Amino acid sequence: MITNSNLDIHSLAWPVSRLGEAIEVLSQKTGFSSNPPELPIPPKHFEQADNQAIGQWLERAAARLGLETEAVESPYTEVEQMVLRAGPALLRLPGDGEPRFLVLLKGGWWQLSLIAPDLSICRIPPKRIRDVLTDEVEAPLATPINQLLSEAGVPQERRARAKTAIMREQLSSVQIKGCWLLRLSPATNFWQQMRQARLPRYTLGIIILHLIISGFNGISSWVMIQGSLQGEFDRVWLLAWALILFTTIPFQIWMVWTQSLLTIGMGSLFKQRLLYGTLKLRPEEISHQGIGQFLGRVMESEAVESLFLSGGFAALIALIELVMALVVLTVGTGGWLHAVLLLLWIILALLMIWRYFKLSRDWLIHYRSMTNDLVERMVGHRTRLAQEDHQHWHDEEDQMIARYLMLSEKQDKVGMQIQALINRGWLLVGISGLAYSFILNPSSPEKMAVSLAGIMLASKALSSIVSGLQSVINLMNAWGEVSPLFQAASRGKDTSTSVMLPETNSADETASSPQSKDVYQQPIIAARDLYFRYREYGQPILRGCSLQINKGDRILLEGPSGGGKSTLAAILVGLRSPESGLLLLHGLDQHTLGPDEWRRRVVSAPQFHENHVLTETFSFNLLMGRQWPPSPEYLEEAEKICRELGLGELLERMPSGFQQMVGESGWQLSHGERSRLFMARALLQNADMIVLDESFAALDPENLQRALQCVLNRAPTLLVIAHP
Repeated sequence: MITNSNLDIHSLAWPVSRLGEAIEVLSQKTGFSSNPPELPIPPKHFEQADNQAIGQWLERAAARLGLETEAVESPYTEVEQMVLRAGPALLRLPGDGEPRFLVLLKGGWWQLSLIAPDLSICRIPPKRIRDVLTDEVEAPLATPINQLLSEAGVPQERRARAKTAIMREQLSSVQIKGCWLLRLSPATNFWQQMRQARLPRYTLGIIILHLIISGFNGISSWVMIQGSLQGEFDRVWLLAWALILFTTIPFQIWMVWTQSLLTIGMGSLFKQRLLYGTLKLRPEEISHQGIGQFLGRVMESEAVESLFLSGGFAALIALIELVMALVVLTVGTGGWLHAVLLLLWIILALLMIWRYFKLSRDWLIHYRSMTNDLVERMVGHRTRLAQEDHQHWHDEEDQMIARYLMLSEKQDKVGMQIQALINRGWLLVGISGLAYSFILNPSSPEKMAVSLAGIMLASKALSSIVSGLQSVINLMNAWGEVSPLFQAASRGKDTSTSVMLPETNSADETASSPQSKDVYQQPIIAARDLYFRYREYGQPILRGCSLQINKGDRILLEGPSGGGKSTLAAILVGLRSPESGLLLLHGLDQHTLGPDEWRRRVVSAPQFHENHVLTETFSFNLLMGRQWPPSPEYLEEAEKICRELGLGELLERMPSGFQQMVGESGWQLSHGERSRLFMARALLQNADMIVLDESFAALDPENLQRALQCVLNRAPTLLVIAHP
């Protein structure tokens, strides 16, 4: 560890040629990966690369380590705050020539930890890092500002402060770029993510604080008992009791604060995991589900978070109190007899709760079925008005409502039994055991008091369990809906690339890299004897399908409906996997290349019913597969493609142009406009090959000619699927 504020920052910078090594070292130092695989050296053209190209390479390199990178930028006035919170991160030093990077291990208010190229750890003040990052934008203004301050007669001791204020005012709109945060992927083991976020220490802190508070409460009860047993309650005992109660207040505040930190951290990780898992679901896992079922999953994901953090704390504290009650009862009058009675009563309570859970599960399944049916009827309302006999609109509704009421009645009946018996029943059993023990073996008043305290503590814990029972049951039921999303996130561990192909759209790299030449010499797609069926024992949709697609090919695939054209397209773009056969992209299979890299290289515009216009701006729907937020160059390219596809009139007709909201609650696009939007979205993804599945079917002859010409000019390799 080296602490020296006079070190030259540029001497701590890593050259772009060692960028892969820098990520490996940072991954090891932060504990993200104990034995990371070796990353390739960045391509030679990176010596003149911009932040966008470097960011794309960093994203792919980090994915091989099971990590994610996030490009961030900060206003000039907030650069120092960004650096304080950035670690672990990579910071690109401004300037011309070969890019150089600072490897930030950990932030901090007073010192930042940087990893030097010799792998030593250096501690540097945040202000020095901030000065280096902003030097390039400050340099043109430094001389004029100094001259202005000198002419204005500002005292020397105030010039630095005045200069800083003028700089902040003049450069307030300037964005400082070139920072990439490094973090664990949501696909990583959830326990590892929790450890990295330091959540277990919060949980342990809550347990310790609760034990301390319970200890203080026990001591205060003992003080009251001791004072009462003397026959006269002395003022000293009262003061001691009050002092102990006041002592618990800071510990209670501390525990509430720790709970809030755990709640925020756990909620953030959980939401990231669910969103990531949603994006990793396979098409066959969601194709058979309706809108109502998706709505139910969204609602349950919110319920899991809130119920876990509320009911989870209550259950944890109640469990601690039950353990403490068992210990207290063993040292009281009843001894082990009382403890055994409590254990038996807990078992009885668990059986009743299990029955309530099963009834609640049946009720919830039926409730979701009713919700799905209602949503589907609402979505298809106009179709029902036009085509369904109104006399059958409410068929089966009476039976569904009757079953719902019957299940609700059973659930409420068991719930009332739990509310009435578990807590009050234990008080009756506990006091009966205490009386039995006292009759057989009379003991001192102190032991009687201890036993009574144990009974009351157990009663309080059981009462907490009963009061939080609904939350716990709802959590268990909600988890049944959310768990497929949570578990699907782990598939992301298998999507990282085993190899990193060079960018085939870089002319410089193509000319200089042997690896690029090998990529270009291979067919883009090579398929041999592909078989595919949707169900295990169903008829094969594809039988022995073989084809080869080379760079620059323009292929038209025709066939009757149901012939497997769209299925073949889904296999070629990596959305489905063949049952058998060989499928290669640039000479590599999907396992070697990785699903994410495969889908980045081959993109498609699926059929109309499988493609969607999201409720967002028109520009977002165009560039969602490229980069968001977009650069001005991307927006310019998107506008050119839209005009070549014949969407220029639409852009001029929409009041906000590219920023016009479209989708279900926005500007309504025609069928043909949607088709051309989908084609533009595919073209803008800068892929090696584009698959268009019946994309021209909704176009009139004039727009068909324009769209076809645009696609032929811009697609590097093209496969068009159409009916004969």
